[in-house]
Amino acid sequence: MKKTFFYNCILLLTAVLFISTGCSTNDDDELFNTAIEIANINDNATSGTWIITYYYDTDHEETSNFNGYSFTFGSNGILTASNGVNTYTGSWSVTDDSSSSTSSSDDIDFNILFSSPPDFEELTEDWEVTSHTATKIVLKDISGGNGETDFLTFERN
Repeated sequence: MKKTFFYNCILLLTAVLFISTGCSTNDDDELFNTAIEIANINDNATSGTWIITYYYDTDHEETSNFNGYSFTFGSNGILTASNGVNTYTGSWSVTDDSSSSTSSSDDIDFNILFSSPPDFEELTEDWEVTSHTATKIVLKDISGGNGETDFLTFERN
């Protein structure tokens, strides 16, 4: 009887250990993949200059507010927007915003901060990366207060 109880305990502990090890490996893999994706976004963003090809703010398109501006995402976190006459400086970063044990691209934030002028202040958000390639970064933001959605697309110049 004692042997059977002992073997059942060993079997149960082995099963628990096997299950918990399997889960943490998957979580580690997902976190590793997210880190690689963030590195890819950073590498792409810091390569060349970018233009805004689409900006939709809550209920209407405002892409024209950024016509003529080229955006440079510096490797030092400095974001520069210039149209040859005016130059505005802000900051940017790409971060993992996963709040659960599973990671995906919707857990990656593209953070932009401009303190002026007003049109550029509207870009200040922790944008959710919806897709990205070497030449295009598509972002969206869902407002926490009223649920309105903004969209922003950068394409390599």
